[in-house]
Amino acid sequence: MFDTLYSQIGAAFIVLVLGFAFLKGEETERIAAGAYGLGWLASMLVQNDSDLYSAQWSMLAIDVVMLLVLGALVWKSHRTWPTWASAAQLLVVTAHALMTLDIRPSISSYYTVINLAGYGVLVALAVGTFWAWQERRAAGLE
Repeated sequence: MFDTLYSQIGAAFIVLVLGFAFLKGEETERIAAGAYGLGWLASMLVQNDSDLYSAQWSMLAIDVVMLLVLGALVWKSHRTWPTWASAAQLLVVTAHALMTLDIRPSISSYYTVINLAGYGVLVALAVGTFWAWQERRAAGLE
């Protein structure tokens, strides 16, 4: 999984954002960071690298669970960043759905959408954590 420089840089970015969310975020950010981290680790365990051109049902299940977690955060949170993160995660689930319905996008576009939308979730989480941290600092709580 970490055999290329791209995957190592991506892993470092994920660890940095999740660490930032756990250290400086509030409950909403911590829940999302925990769910993203668990989903990331689970997806590394279940992905099938030998069959990259067919639907990976376990990856779809993990991404649907992440979408449900983000949807619950949209429902219960007063913040706006979970809406953006949910939209990016919905792109990931839609890309999986295209593969399962046998609508064959090129494999490079499939992986590009999944990777960039995953970074979209992380960016939304990082921005949300930053604003939660700034609100606490402005209120004198930190």
